[in-house]
Amino acid sequence: MKVAFVGLGVMGSHMAGHLAAHGHDVSVYNRTGEKATAWIKTNKGRVSDSPKLACEGAEVAICCVGDDPDVEAVVHGENGMMAGLSSGSILVDHTTTSAVLATTISQKTVARGVEFIDAPVSGGEAGAKDGRLTIMCGGSQAAFERCESIFSAYAKHSQLLGPSGSGQTAKMVNQICIAGLVQGLSEGIAFGLANGLDMRAVIEVISKGAAQSWQMENRATTMIDGEYDFGFAVDWMRKDLRICLEQARASGVSLPVASLVDGFYADIQARGGGRWDTSSLIERLRAP
Repeated sequence: MKVAFVGLGVMGSHMAGHLAAHGHDVSVYNRTGEKATAWIKTNKGRVSDSPKLACEGAEVAICCVGDDPDVEAVVHGENGMMAGLSSGSILVDHTTTSAVLATTISQKTVARGVEFIDAPVSGGEAGAKDGRLTIMCGGSQAAFERCESIFSAYAKHSQLLGPSGSGQTAKMVNQICIAGLVQGLSEGIAFGLANGLDMRAVIEVISKGAAQSWQMENRATTMIDGEYDFGFAVDWMRKDLRICLEQARASGVSLPVASLVDGFYADIQARGGGRWDTSSLIERLRAP
């Protein structure tokens, strides 16, 4: 398929690369031109000078940027993606945003004859690099089915969860669960170390039981070693939790643990750990 990809950051560069490797005709754009130049050196495709030009003639146009204002800018801004898309095409947003934005974009695109899928991902940089992401989608069944071959290039699983906004709401559920899991794992490891346990041995045992989780399997050892220079950054997790807490207030739902952990991540940021992996929560609990 002819695909446009806007946003070649930590995640997008790998995702666009998988599309090119799977034989899709890929046109890319990045606000920082150096990243697009670096991408084209190792991947087949074309670099465009604007989101509009990247999207001209595209059957599917994808963006993966930072936050709600970034999506608004690349989609509806001057020379934005919608300016280049034709009726019958599909716009996919892999950015984690508010569900309100997803619904708003969908209403605007449908009026122009363009389908929209909000499709936030889970799996971090490693998942993007390995083509093993999970994608949570909101939109129409027809649009989702047309995009499944696109998603399969960089995801192990994609699922339609309802109308526009459903993908973003599902990603909020994902982040709420992760926040509690990482804090629980942090407390468990810190407690074990303080009480003289060989935590590698402990993790080996309890990871075979009810406490097992992706976080334990993939982050426990690095947490024990105090290594955080990888993975999903604290700065981005705080952005995601902000969206979760705003949605919770709007829907009258209490998120006491997520709210508490968001404050703990603020402590990590204050220590200069904004770019550390989210597993760095344990640093708050280490004995001085």
